[in-house]
Amino acid sequence: MIANAIIVRITANPGETFLDRMISLIEGAKRRKTPNETALEVLLIALTLVFLLVCVNIGPLSAYSVKAAGQGTPVSLTILVALFVCLAPTTIAALLPAIGIAGMDRLFQKNVIALSGRAIEAAGDVNVLLLDKTGTITLGNREAVEFVPVGGHTDKELAEAALIASLSDETAEGRSIVLLARQKYGMKPEALPGDAESIAFSADTRLSGVNTGGKKYRKGAADSTVSFVKQSGALDIPGNLTDVVDKIARAGSTPLVVSCDAEILGVVNLKDIIKPGIQERFLQLRSMGIKTVMITGDNPLTAAAIAAEAEVDDFLAQARPEDKLKLIKEYQEAGFMVAMTGDGTNDAPALAQADVAVAMNTGTQPAREAANIIDLDSNPTKLLDIVEVGKQILMTRGNLTTFSISNDIAKYFAIIPAMLLSIYPQLGVLNVMHLGSPFSAILSAVIFNALIIPVLVPLALKGTRFRPMPAEKLLIHNLLLYGVGGMIAPFLGIKAIDIVVGLLV
Repeated sequence: MIANAIIVRITANPGETFLDRMISLIEGAKRRKTPNETALEVLLIALTLVFLLVCVNIGPLSAYSVKAAGQGTPVSLTILVALFVCLAPTTIAALLPAIGIAGMDRLFQKNVIALSGRAIEAAGDVNVLLLDKTGTITLGNREAVEFVPVGGHTDKELAEAALIASLSDETAEGRSIVLLARQKYGMKPEALPGDAESIAFSADTRLSGVNTGGKKYRKGAADSTVSFVKQSGALDIPGNLTDVVDKIARAGSTPLVVSCDAEILGVVNLKDIIKPGIQERFLQLRSMGIKTVMITGDNPLTAAAIAAEAEVDDFLAQARPEDKLKLIKEYQEAGFMVAMTGDGTNDAPALAQADVAVAMNTGTQPAREAANIIDLDSNPTKLLDIVEVGKQILMTRGNLTTFSISNDIAKYFAIIPAMLLSIYPQLGVLNVMHLGSPFSAILSAVIFNALIIPVLVPLALKGTRFRPMPAEKLLIHNLLLYGVGGMIAPFLGIKAIDIVVGLLV
């Protein structure tokens, strides 16, 4: 029968549902500015204020000097504006958008969407990477491979109970249990009776199952299932349960304990499959100074086995959304830049807090909305490419900032002597470029300042190549190339423009 109405039944108090908890955690998360971003902002603001104060004070100072020296003319407002335009950090400020856009384009070519240039820049500073296990390190579809009975029960009894407990389970694990029971014992899945009640899995109970025919079938984590059967009146727990669970967990699989009412029947062995080639990627991340931490809801034994097989540096087992969020905040308070990859709704709070949040495209909508980078290929090792592009952007920005500041220093030798030469003829010794006149010197500096930005745009778009070398050697290399080069270029450029201006005037 088809009804023309939908009946909604609320089974939890407002504010106590899983969704309410996720919303509350996400609202409490806050993504911070990166150290490099803060440093650049402080530098640009400080330089702008310094040059503004210099320009404001040169006018009155020159007027006083004219009276004291009895010669020359005060610096005009036009020259002061030209001085401020040339000396203020306009070059790097104009190139920053081009650098960010270029980084986003390079990532898009790798099938990664960055929602902001800031996210890519933060990736260049990352030194801790948190990865969700299921769907990120492993393929995500855990497969039931074995029924292991305990307490004198048969494997067929276990398979039948596991099948019933999985009839309403639409996850890949639930379907694999049904498939294994059918293949191994010829059991045919049947639809749930009309009086059956489905028990959905939750992060709190860590159990799922079905109530039917007056019996309660459950499957879930070992400690949760043991607690459930004790509450149901179990007098004792099978002595070999712990050994079976530990053996499966140490092998890197997930033990799923199955019960019926107050009896534990056995354990389902769910095999996790590591994504191919992920160990090599983690090795590369480690060589770049990035620590990898696996986060999983599995028990510590399973987590340790998977972590060892995937070759991650550390792991957090039995993690709830609150635990993931807490771990990220602890790393950030210790001064680390944290990246997080995930695909589930329970990863959303941690993604919203992480400095770099990479969501898998195959993940849930909340995870994608909380992230600032989305991997269309859903490949967690893609973070290596993101980090390389981030480091390239940081190097490009640092190099162009060095070039811009060096430019400003060189422009002093063109503008300052021209401004004050009529008052202090002794400043003529600073005219090392032998510019034609004070007028042509200032005009040439302004023209050079306007031309250098479009000249540097191709470099900002292309970016400087990331070189995996020690920081000291990299600093010396960039200072020589962009620092010294930034001082030489204005001398050559302004002199060339001065010659052309002299010919035209």
